[in-house]
Amino acid sequence: MKNEQINKLIVEALQKPKAKSCSCGCGTCSTNDAPILTESKVKNILSEGLQHHIDNKIPLYDTIYRYSSDQHLSLIKESRKLYSRGIIDLDESDKQLIETNLGEFGVFEGESVPLDLPMMNEEYYQVIANLGDKKAQENLDSFEEVQDFMNQMIKRNAISVDVTKLDGDKKQTIRYNWTGDKWEKEPKPVNEEDLNEYSEYGGREVKLNKPKRGGSKAYYVYVKDPRSKKVKKVQFGSGGLRAKIKDKDARSAYAARHRCSKKKDRTTPGYWSCNLPRYAKALKLGNNINTFW
Repeated sequence: MKNEQINKLIVEALQKPKAKSCSCGCGTCSTNDAPILTESKVKNILSEGLQHHIDNKIPLYDTIYRYSSDQHLSLIKESRKLYSRGIIDLDESDKQLIETNLGEFGVFEGESVPLDLPMMNEEYYQVIANLGDKKAQENLDSFEEVQDFMNQMIKRNAISVDVTKLDGDKKQTIRYNWTGDKWEKEPKPVNEEDLNEYSEYGGREVKLNKPKRGGSKAYYVYVKDPRSKKVKKVQFGSGGLRAKIKDKDARSAYAARHRCSKKKDRTTPGYWSCNLPRYAKALKLGNNINTFW
């Protein structure tokens, strides 16, 4: 029989619907996949990757493709289908490989996930402790390690710690403040993008949540009262605050004395006085310090 006729019969066999006795387990038998093997009964119809494995006697488990890549999974899937139809031969190690569901996908919690493909857990915590004008940063594997790190930072006079949980592309940051006897989680981390808005006050447009120098006190800021929805001008601070902003001990004493970790209301002078170091650059007091007084 001529080669053209042999190839034609093989292609027709590959295009036939999957028989009930098919052992490939893929449920989608087609010619659009790729495998690895030690011996082949036919050439010219295999994918380039599979043909390369056969010609160079490279086993599937030692794939030429990057592990978990689309080409790698396609190679395994193609090999499974062709082997189940008797078109290629595999050694014992590769037979064990295609008996798994490697190369196939399933649905877990609404997401398509690869089956039988061991992967490294990407979830970890990035923790940044604010130590005055310095920072301490670690990447940690568990929340128990995060807590140990936070407790170590108490000895270094950390006032707040940002804990970011990273899981693939998902990211969530929570700030913890040291109250003097325990770490307390802020109910809602500040989103600066939400704060940079404008509104009307006294017949003119003003920028909200941006402290400035001047007024009856050392500084003032426009805020929107969440209860009345009206804009309010909050005046706060004194020259004494300005003079001590770079003094770490003075900041710590001020924060403890005024219980800054308890100051959550943006419509009060106390909140802005406690958070003054965060806006130091805008007030021409030096670089911002991501901490309470």
